[in-house]
Amino acid sequence: MQMIDLNAQYQSLKTSIDVRINDVLAHGRFIMGPEVAELEQGLAAFCGAKHAVTLSSGTDALLAALMSLGVSRGDEIITSPFSFIATAETIALLGASPVFVDIEPGTFNLDAALIEAAITSRTRVIIPVSLYGQCADMDTINAIANAAGVIVIEDAAQSFGASYKDRRSGALSTLACASFYPAKPLGCYGDGGACFTSDDEVAARLRRIRDHGQDGRYHHVELGLNARMDTLQAAILLAKLDVFPAELARRREIARDYNKCLKRACPAIEPPMIATYNESAYAQYTIRVNARDHVQKKLAEAGIPTAVHYPTPLHLQPAFAALGLKRGTQPHAEAAAERVLSLPMHPYLSAADIEEIVGCLAEAIKPE
Repeated sequence: MQMIDLNAQYQSLKTSIDVRINDVLAHGRFIMGPEVAELEQGLAAFCGAKHAVTLSSGTDALLAALMSLGVSRGDEIITSPFSFIATAETIALLGASPVFVDIEPGTFNLDAALIEAAITSRTRVIIPVSLYGQCADMDTINAIANAAGVIVIEDAAQSFGASYKDRRSGALSTLACASFYPAKPLGCYGDGGACFTSDDEVAARLRRIRDHGQDGRYHHVELGLNARMDTLQAAILLAKLDVFPAELARRREIARDYNKCLKRACPAIEPPMIATYNESAYAQYTIRVNARDHVQKKLAEAGIPTAVHYPTPLHLQPAFAALGLKRGTQPHAEAAAERVLSLPMHPYLSAADIEEIVGCLAEAIKPE
């Protein structure tokens, strides 16, 4: 059994993916070929933003988004301590300071009720992370940001395809950043990412930043990055985008099946809490368990892969030791890091697979 079965997906989409790849090989425009513009149009139309700007990774998308706003040394950026390191890493790389605000214990997303108290005169940006495939409470966060005169960047690395109050992730704030890492709900066969915005000036700057700050060939108006998406990756994403709505529907169906099986076989384990205003993309199906190492070991022995997203909150990572944050400062993030466990999740899981996974989980959590 696979945690994420990319081979099953490829076999299902082989003809369309191969055609797309062969088209790129034939025209030979491997950097900024026509598929890149086609993909950007498709991505923007899907999520409802005016502009999609593709980049070489989700991390580069976050970095470029911050650069497009002029974030620099001395600025403060409010974000979640419970995320992949890229969320805070890109802040620190620009000399700014990540300011961590704890998460909601149910959704694992940034607790909007705690944000206002963290805002100072140096706050420039708030980055809520839409974790595990569901959006943070974006309307509340936007309202707080607007009142304080700061910008919101949604870290939508795991939530592209999700919706919040019938609006799609990626079009809920001034900027949003997505990742197309292979394991994401919409993933390429390497690294890839995108920024989304409806602000024309921000979009223009993002397009310059991803290409060494150029506004014309060999004319560099600002410092930028080498962060363009390869044409081959764009071609692969185009083939996958065609079936993405159907795969999202299947992910949600699988989540419902998991919920039913858990209720029957493991009633002590709560299914993922999805806020009433959200429809999740289910990038992960993440539960909480006690004695996680033991449970993981038992599941591995039964041939069931699992993952932990994430075992150490960002404020306790050695890379951020200079911030001086101690254990106990972000209690909900710390508690989540000790108990979260992601089960296999992809559109090609069968009902029998889910029954097997939950059955093995029921055995693994039994007291010895």
